Amino acid sequence: MKTTFVLVHSPAVGPSTWAPVAESLERRGHAAVVPDLTGVTAGETPYWPRVVEKVRAATPPGTSVVLAGHSNAGLYLPLIKEGLDGQVVACVFADASLPPRDGPVKVAEDGFLPFLRDLAGPDGMLPRWTDWWDEEDVVALLPDPAVRVRVAAEQPRLPLDYYTQSLPVPAGWDDVRCSLLWYGPPYDSIAEEAARRGWPVTRLPGQHLHQVIDPEGVTDALLKLSGKS
Repeated sequence: MKTTFVLVHSPAVGPSTWAPVAESLERRGHAAVVPDLTGVTAGETPYWPRVVEKVRAATPPGTSVVLAGHSNAGLYLPLIKEGLDGQVVACVFADASLPPRDGPVKVAEDGFLPFLRDLAGPDGMLPRWTDWWDEEDVVALLPDPAVRVRVAAEQPRLPLDYYTQSLPVPAGWDDVRCSLLWYGPPYDSIAEEAARRGWPVTRLPGQHLHQVIDPEGVTDALLKLSGKS
């Protein structure tokens, strides 16, 4: 059966954060899609069913699927896997949050919420993700000015309650090949947790959006970790 790589971006950014890897995969003869999740908070809570719906709509039927989630998109992979009805053969977490084996998980840890509350406006909306940080930090993440403009322009403004929601985690979601690719701190502690679970773990040193900076290296790692190299 043909395999499709489904590259899931955090709802805080946009599909251009995975697009270079999708292009690299396609150049190597692999099918790849990047569902656009920038509109998932339009409407009432909970938001996660719209994440699953968007990914399902973008995923070709009748193919096996390697799911790769970046940043807090990792928390959605169990629900996406369940929504794809047996298509998923591997999950790769790329500098991503790890869901528990089962039970609810908060999108943001309690210790991070005061920072977010200080950022939120009177309407409960947050600035764009790159506007949370000092300019020099964003330049370090995205050194190319044209790429930086493109990534920033497609970011949605998320409501604060996106980060205060909890997600259900279906039991047994990790019964397929699971692995972690990490770039650097603070994902070192997540790498330790993945190793405790017995998962393959690979480090590719870089900043949090390293898949934009080094798509070929990240593609190499995805293929190896998913068993598709």
